[in-house]
Amino acid sequence: MGPIRGALAWQSVLDALVKAGAAEDGSGALDVLDLGGGTGHDAVRVARLGHRVVVVDPSPDALAASARRAAEAGVEVEGRLGDSTDLTEHVAPASIDLVICHGVLEHVPDPAEAVDAACAVLRPGGWLSLLVPGRVAAVAGRAAAGDFAGAQALLGAVPDASWDLAGLGPRRWLPEELDALLSGRGLTPGFTRGVRVLSDEVPGVVVDGSAGAREELFALEQAIRSIPQFAGRSAGLQTMARLESTSHP
Repeated sequence: MGPIRGALAWQSVLDALVKAGAAEDGSGALDVLDLGGGTGHDAVRVARLGHRVVVVDPSPDALAASARRAAEAGVEVEGRLGDSTDLTEHVAPASIDLVICHGVLEHVPDPAEAVDAACAVLRPGGWLSLLVPGRVAAVAGRAAAGDFAGAQALLGAVPDASWDLAGLGPRRWLPEELDALLSGRGLTPGFTRGVRVLSDEVPGVVVDGSAGAREELFALEQAIRSIPQFAGRSAGLQTMARLESTSHP
């Protein structure tokens, strides 16, 4: 097992694949969109599992790196220059089984518009996976560092288009705010889980200094990630929802 943070991030991708209909090991032949997929770190691994993968990203350099990585791995990953604001210009509507939108909504101008764009390219019955930073952990982290004003500012902010990205940094969510973001869009909730519930608080010397510690911490993360009291205080929150209809109620 590699670094625990990377292992947990990859597990969130595997979980999304399985929920969308892949085999338990993540293998299959789904049409997958990695929105904001950057240099293709996840996309190439998904393609190696047999899926058809498209990466949409606004960075030409990142897409070039993704293409190189795919070529080195001997897989095909389509790269398209764009973002959530022009997504349907690059991906056909109702053509995707799974949209992976991890580490994206905290940076875009309007998260609701980004979710709408993702829904537009999903097939009915397709799945959307979101991974965003958690607000409880961020508030606690700022308070622990003595930045009480910063913690208070985060506490009172709303993670929508009004969020002050320049002043507050990337958006942070509470689980119920993620639920609200997905409501009214023809989506049926699948699950909400914590990602990195405890691992960010465990010193590296503890994880690296004992044989089997990394595997034990990973197992603990898996055991507690779906317990609401733990999920809500996680560094990251993953939620999945299934598109039942292409039109809003």
